[in-house]
Amino acid sequence: MNNTIRLSRLALLSSVCALSVVTLDTSLAQSSSTQTGAQPLPPVVVNQPQQRRRATAAPSRTPRARTAVAPRPVAQPPRSNVFVESPRGPIQGYVANRSSTGTKTNTPINETPQAISVIGAEQIRDQKPTKLDEILRYAPGVAAGTFGADFRNDWFLIRGFKSDDNSVFLDGMQLFYTSYASWKLQPFNMERVEILRGPSAILYGGSSPSGLVNVVSKMPQAQPIRYVETGVDNYGNAYFGFDINTPIKLAPGNGELYTRIVGQVQNGGTQTDFTPNNNYFIAPSLTWKPNIDTTLTVLASASYNETRPENFLPYVGSVTNAPFGRISTSFYGGDPSTDSFKREQEMLGYQFEHHMSDNVTFRQNARYAHVDVNYTGITVGDGVTFGNSYANAATGDLKRYGFATRGIADQGTLDSQVEYRFATGILSHTALFGLDLKTYSISDTQGMNSVYPNINAVNPVYSSLPQIRSSAGFANYRDGNQTQNQLGVYLQDQIKLDRFTLVLSGRNDWVSNSRFDQAFGASSLSRDESKFSGRAGLIYNFDNGLAPYVSYATSYNPIIGVNAAGQLLLSETGEQTEVGVKLQPLGINAQFGVALFDLKRKNVPTTNPLFPLTALQTGEVTSRGIELEAVANLSPGFKVVGSFTSYNLFTSADANPALVGLVPTNTPRQLASGWADYTFQDGVLRGFGFGGGVRYVGSSFADQANTLSVPSRVLGDLAVHYDWQNWRFAVNAANVTDEIYVANCSTANACFYGDRRRITGSIGYKW
Repeated sequence: MNNTIRLSRLALLSSVCALSVVTLDTSLAQSSSTQTGAQPLPPVVVNQPQQRRRATAAPSRTPRARTAVAPRPVAQPPRSNVFVESPRGPIQGYVANRSSTGTKTNTPINETPQAISVIGAEQIRDQKPTKLDEILRYAPGVAAGTFGADFRNDWFLIRGFKSDDNSVFLDGMQLFYTSYASWKLQPFNMERVEILRGPSAILYGGSSPSGLVNVVSKMPQAQPIRYVETGVDNYGNAYFGFDINTPIKLAPGNGELYTRIVGQVQNGGTQTDFTPNNNYFIAPSLTWKPNIDTTLTVLASASYNETRPENFLPYVGSVTNAPFGRISTSFYGGDPSTDSFKREQEMLGYQFEHHMSDNVTFRQNARYAHVDVNYTGITVGDGVTFGNSYANAATGDLKRYGFATRGIADQGTLDSQVEYRFATGILSHTALFGLDLKTYSISDTQGMNSVYPNINAVNPVYSSLPQIRSSAGFANYRDGNQTQNQLGVYLQDQIKLDRFTLVLSGRNDWVSNSRFDQAFGASSLSRDESKFSGRAGLIYNFDNGLAPYVSYATSYNPIIGVNAAGQLLLSETGEQTEVGVKLQPLGINAQFGVALFDLKRKNVPTTNPLFPLTALQTGEVTSRGIELEAVANLSPGFKVVGSFTSYNLFTSADANPALVGLVPTNTPRQLASGWADYTFQDGVLRGFGFGGGVRYVGSSFADQANTLSVPSRVLGDLAVHYDWQNWRFAVNAANVTDEIYVANCSTANACFYGDRRRITGSIGYKW
């Protein structure tokens, strides 16, 4: 898409946002626990029935057996020094107590029989991540940044499986991607990030059986927010961001109106030569509450990203020494005169909620999203046989080939829910009836050219080369369109008996897939499917905060794409048994968790070693393991998180018997991390704080035969910050010891360096 169209779209959204800028209230915003100084949302009470006043309601009716009914959340007037958490709002410190990701209802984490981790805006602020996968580095069960210093996408595994392509959700709705038409979310616009581990397709439709990551956007709030921040790192990458929330006073009887606009401009280099990380985004939103029972929030965003592709490096020369030594981490194997990666994306959606009575709530969420990715690059490797990348290993001469792709995707999602709270004798129920629709279409073109000259890894020389698409020998191996439509109907019941909570869920999906491709002559493919999936979980809450649980779930995940033979990819299925214990000890603001699981995943897409740009689907991979998590606000200003993960991960069935029992490539089986942050509350050091963390990532394999190993690493992070009046000054250092390591190898000829030391200085101001 040309620059004129892109700028016009951004200008249109900017004009929509202008109202919130020109109507700024001049009162001062108060400090809070969020990264922008936002006030907490109005308190939410969920354990006692409340009598509501309706502006235009008939006399209230008392439901039968009301004392056993689990009442709906009811908004209450703000009270000073009181914070009651909303599952879609801020959290205090690092500890979250509620989440809607596991059940789509407002449920305490300690009453959800599945492993859930929540990362709030304060932890994001303290650790200063630059992208979504960096936020996940201290979470149990997640191996983040698996492709190292590659800023094109966010890369992560959950419970040993690649999950970044189909398990990223924004405000409860999926941002699926296939091929290269991926999405990009900005940490500066995140209120909280929730990781639900284990199958979740029962409520959300197609997603990885390993779990999902749900990003909750910053929403309009009742209290004003005015915050700006700027910073720069040691690679010269600088940014400026703003967050402006404005309550607008309406005429009596018209309800409440809040507007918010969040944006950021980022530009500059990275550790790799000729590789920028440029991001521009704007996200306006508006919330209208015409009465106490009804809320409508409209959210929009537009962004533009620009970088260059990372290197596909050989195992010898990156993980181990080559005759010439190691390839530099700053080495760029392409050519800056031809290479580029550009992404443009826009989204528009809404969230609607209406309380039809004391016990019935209707919700509807919808979003349309568009993304356009244009990627051309000269890549290190043998583009003919995909074998040895070296033309001459002694001197460091590397083969190269050209690659180009254009992916334009449109995605629409509509999720309608009815929540009904009722009682049957001594049992209280929170039932959820839902219907969701998904439609996804992509125009996908991919091609290669193998006529580019070699480059020397020790002394690279770049020349002005012809554009890839006009070069001789360029040929498309993908050139078509694919559409997937999915209808899902789901039912869930949370049944409470004294301290027991039983969660039963069931879902049926109807999916239609069609693809037209003309790369090797016109061909059409189609397939219709229908599949049921289910979940059952039981948890018991002791008075001392201990909550043991057990759950079983099946999963269904239709996949968009084709394999190396040009056939539609098969749908994934999965099943998992999980047992665990959660602990919310009395007298301590903390959450602890232990989860043991046995997860089987069939038809897993994996890298084709003979043609790494396409996928294979193995028979079955099993992941069994244990995850430990601790998060606590130990005292005012003192916050800690810690995690440990260990897997037994192996191929349990495959058409090639030699692979059974072996570990898939690019999969560390041990992870451990810990982070602490302390801010002085009194004395001459009041407002001064510091933090630090350690991350351990275990070894992985670079080949299917498990003969080539990528070593483990231990990385450290540091932070120093000072809050003075309305200012915040901070310095963050990631990989503070500047360890040089390989993040992973998908194959022996596709290895990727991890992030070197990055020091970021920042200044924030609120008023």
